[in-house]
Amino acid sequence: MADSRSASVPLSVTPADRPVYVIGAGPGGLAAAHALRARGIRAVVLDKADRLGASWRGHYDRLHLHTTRRLSALPGLKIPRRFGRWVSRDDVVRYLEKYAEHHELEIVTGVEVFRVERTGDGTGWLLHASGGRELTGSAVVVATGYNHTPRVPDWPGRAGYGGEFLHAGDYRNAAPYAGRDVLVVGVGNTGAEIAVDLVEGGAARVRLAVRTVPHLVRRSTLGWPAQYSGVLVRRLPVGLVDRLCRLQARVGVPDLSAHGLPRPDTGLYSRVRQGAIPVQDVGLIDAVRKGRVEIVAAVESFEEGSPGKVVLADGSRVEPDAVIAATGYTRALEGLVGHLGVLDDRGKPVVHGGGTPAQAPGLYFTGYTNPISGMFREMALDARKIAKAAAGYLRSRR
Repeated sequence: MADSRSASVPLSVTPADRPVYVIGAGPGGLAAAHALRARGIRAVVLDKADRLGASWRGHYDRLHLHTTRRLSALPGLKIPRRFGRWVSRDDVVRYLEKYAEHHELEIVTGVEVFRVERTGDGTGWLLHASGGRELTGSAVVVATGYNHTPRVPDWPGRAGYGGEFLHAGDYRNAAPYAGRDVLVVGVGNTGAEIAVDLVEGGAARVRLAVRTVPHLVRRSTLGWPAQYSGVLVRRLPVGLVDRLCRLQARVGVPDLSAHGLPRPDTGLYSRVRQGAIPVQDVGLIDAVRKGRVEIVAAVESFEEGSPGKVVLADGSRVEPDAVIAATGYTRALEGLVGHLGVLDDRGKPVVHGGGTPAQAPGLYFTGYTNPISGMFREMALDARKIAKAAAGYLRSRR
């Protein structure tokens, strides 16, 4: 059974028995902890929430993995067949709970780590945590999550806007919006799925504000999941993959130009390499084609008033009952490790998996990439690489 303790439990270790601390009890952190444990390395998972998998517990109700059950399993435990091909949010949480129990992971909840730095003697890592704790570890795995802190653009007039406004991270289901006019801002996978959820949940009008036209892909075509293609093409030249995807889109995805969604003028894989993942269709294509989701220009600013108007990039103004900003998240790693020089100019780690920065040996990251081959699959691969690298690093320190 997983050892999940509250923040009141002392976390003292002797210098000869320093564990590897894993920060974050989501899928990446749990996978890394198991992989370390399988190599005989004590791993202690710390999480600021009161239960593991907190991020997944907070997602909107209809969310399912866009990757298949078979290719989303973490090391050492398959996802049950009864969860179906596309695993629901609630079943992901059940799986993570079972995973921690099955592998008897050592998890301490209610502990937030604010800063990580080298120990004074350079022999390990010092974690500054809530409650005045200072924890010393032999190595550290940072797995606080890709979707950590909601990001809301600094739109002019936003502070004085009197209408209902929320980030997609606070959206749960369509029930509060039945019969209402809703503007969804952002056409990533989250925005697209929320727009469809609103339509199916009885919203009177749903508009989707788009700044950059996304690549749309079918989640599955004739039984072949898009993820399988993502795995197969990862090692191919970017230009070749762009051409293949362009041909596939012309065959499998209708031209929605007349509805405000023209085909993108840049390649799919070129976008992926820049950090933009294609939108997997879970009903958006049909909703746009039938006029149930209206595509509008990007949001430029807000006007004061109640409910207030939203100014779009084409100069038009709309006055929705509610605005849902599906504008993404930041990793928010600056306070934790930014002082170590291990982040790029976008705030993402410069290494992941088994890689460790030259100036920060023994520091590892997982869950900060979002490949088309699937994030869960990537975290499973990272876990094994981290455990192998950490084992070698710890042997070299003896």
